[in-house]
Amino acid sequence: MLFYDKKILFTLFTILFFLSACQEKKQPEIIQKTAGINEIVANSSDRDYQEIKKDGVLRALVVYSSTSYFLYKGQPMGFEYELLQRLAKHLNLKLEIVVSDNLDTQFEVLNRGDVDVIAHGMTITNQRKWEVDFTEHLFLTKQVLVQKKPDNFRKMSWSTLQKHVIDDPLDLIGDTVSVRKNSSYVERIVSLANEIGGEIYIDTLDSKLSTGEIIDMVVDGKVKYTIADENLAKINASSNPILKIDVPISFSQRIAWVTRKKSKNFKKVINEWIVSERKNLDYFVIYNKYFKNKRFFKRRIKSDYYSLTNNQISEYDDLIKEYTQKLGWDWRLLASQIYQESKFDPKAKSWAGAKGLMQIMPPTAEELGITDVTDPVQSIRGGTTYLNQIYERFTDVPDEINRIKFTLASFNCGYGHVRDAQRLAAANELDPLIWEDNVDKMLLALRFPKNYNKEIIKYGYVRGTEPFIYVEQIFDRFQHYKQFIEDDDQKNETTQ
Repeated sequence: MLFYDKKILFTLFTILFFLSACQEKKQPEIIQKTAGINEIVANSSDRDYQEIKKDGVLRALVVYSSTSYFLYKGQPMGFEYELLQRLAKHLNLKLEIVVSDNLDTQFEVLNRGDVDVIAHGMTITNQRKWEVDFTEHLFLTKQVLVQKKPDNFRKMSWSTLQKHVIDDPLDLIGDTVSVRKNSSYVERIVSLANEIGGEIYIDTLDSKLSTGEIIDMVVDGKVKYTIADENLAKINASSNPILKIDVPISFSQRIAWVTRKKSKNFKKVINEWIVSERKNLDYFVIYNKYFKNKRFFKRRIKSDYYSLTNNQISEYDDLIKEYTQKLGWDWRLLASQIYQESKFDPKAKSWAGAKGLMQIMPPTAEELGITDVTDPVQSIRGGTTYLNQIYERFTDVPDEINRIKFTLASFNCGYGHVRDAQRLAAANELDPLIWEDNVDKMLLALRFPKNYNKEIIKYGYVRGTEPFIYVEQIFDRFQHYKQFIEDDDQKNETTQ
């Protein structure tokens, strides 16, 4: 009887063990399914290409850096900026630039729907793909170690120099590398440490720092080592021969833009465009301009009118600030107008005979008491006086921005033509006191006989395309200037 009791107990134990094993085998499957639910993606914006086209605006998040997006001699530039302009034109959308002030929150800003694309060359990694999607790659690169040679490296023999620098990633064991927090460089250092079986200490830096700024920290001796994409390292090293950048830390990696996982259609559209662009000669011209043209890079970083170096648009900033006061405008708006007129060239002359920084016609110059239109002081003083005269004639326009746009259009094509466009707007049941999509459209309409021959039109034909583009480009550039250049009030708040 005892024998059978033991046999029964053993059988029961075996059954229970088997059932327990089955439960354990099923458990990982349950955990896997639970882990597969990505709440970040599930709660992200549903905005896709259809909604973007309906709005007519492409919102792109960019990074303020020496290659991606910056201001040089009054002109917004950058690899990403130029590509975005081409993409927006291809899709027939207006481009809206949003500058990222915190690289840690870029994915959050994208998934929230505040922007449609992160146009900042990012390394494609599996960890990042859990939260966002990547476009087709823009280019391939690899990560390299950025280090500083000894100050007297030019006097050293090659063998002596080798004793002071790292030539093999293995030599990083037990040392510290400084990289931006949450960057792909952190992932790479962790992987490298595992690959070589040693500990590499990571000094995480502020996520607001660009790779170029961190490279400058290596040059200044503030940090010992950092990691950078090879193309960025090369262009920065072109003006800093003290840098050593020839130690690879990774294999080739794909660099791409970022879209939401839910924006499947938009991603498809961008991918088709990128594939097409990569076959285009212009694409390589743009790439080489920012990543391979060492002369251009050296020239701009030494310029006083490079936004990453100085808070300055042009050599005439002080004059512009002085004479803008009587207008009550933001001085950066007037600076944008002057760039539009002459690109800050006091000797500029148009085909119509307008001259100087503000391209004032000879009869107008005479009325304003300007004796030398090439003199920057006389040109800006006279130009702002003329703007103020026009501005005071639009007292019927209550909105400040619209009033300024009417003033700028009048400066370009004549006060009478703008008033004609207002009359035509009213006749077509549009608002004669609003510029965008109302009066600006009527200026364009005044190119055609059926419109400029109407009885209500007093000043006849006008090449309406010119003032339309003129106002649009001045305000677009003004938005860039506000991104890059602080006004005096902002600077005072920063220093307080």
